[in-house]
Amino acid sequence: MTDDFILTEPAASGVQRLVARFGGHAYDPHRHETYAIGVTLSGAQGFRYRGAGRVSRRGQCMVLHPDELHDGRAAAPDGFLYRMVYIEPARIAEALGQPGALPFVGEAVAADPRLADLLTEIYAGFPHAAPPLAVDGFLAELAALLARRGGLQPQATAPPVAAVTRVKALLEAEFDRPIGSADLEHVSGMDRFETARHFRRFAGTSPHRYLVGRRLAAAHELIAGGAALSDVAARVGFADQSHMTRAFKARYGMTPGRFRALVTAGTDAA
Repeated sequence: MTDDFILTEPAASGVQRLVARFGGHAYDPHRHETYAIGVTLSGAQGFRYRGAGRVSRRGQCMVLHPDELHDGRAAAPDGFLYRMVYIEPARIAEALGQPGALPFVGEAVAADPRLADLLTEIYAGFPHAAPPLAVDGFLAELAALLARRGGLQPQATAPPVAAVTRVKALLEAEFDRPIGSADLEHVSGMDRFETARHFRRFAGTSPHRYLVGRRLAAAHELIAGGAALSDVAARVGFADQSHMTRAFKARYGMTPGRFRALVTAGTDAA
């Protein structure tokens, strides 16, 4: 077991991410004024919550509610590693579009693959700051998931096709510049969370992931055409080359450099 550590970031817009590892005692009893939503990456973590002992094992997700007393400790010989996102309740209510209606999930520990996927997505690039567009999409999906698990069924309306088509057209036409939720609100006529929810129903993915996909498709084409790797990231809208490399590998299963080498080898062999 490696040494204990905590890696975190300043809270921004009511959201804060943390990664930590502990081999034994982790936390004394304490409370948060936020939701704490997390996933155990390895080992097992035990904690007391709402008067009962709980254990979250590898791959399981945790949902802890604001102002609920809990502690933390290792529940396996090799300790535990986990991710946790702290979210102000107002952001969840805002994302649901139901002020004052906060979902309560009674099952504090559960196997929830969709929640685990959401947490993987919002940690892309951590500890670098998450793009605001990605945070808004994360909150929209997380709030809907918590509402379903807590019995607050949000009204599922059909996507307004014209509005969402305008959002999709913007992302396709202007992928090479920074695009924020305010831009999407302007073209959709809806707030950022409505836009994110409806876009996913329409396109099968979040606006942020769709935007990254357009950038990667453009990068793929430029690299295959012989553009210098050092120039491609800026041309397609990534913050820097390392950001592009991480996203490219996650999408295509190889680095841009390896892709370039393989394309070159194929051209030489032809």
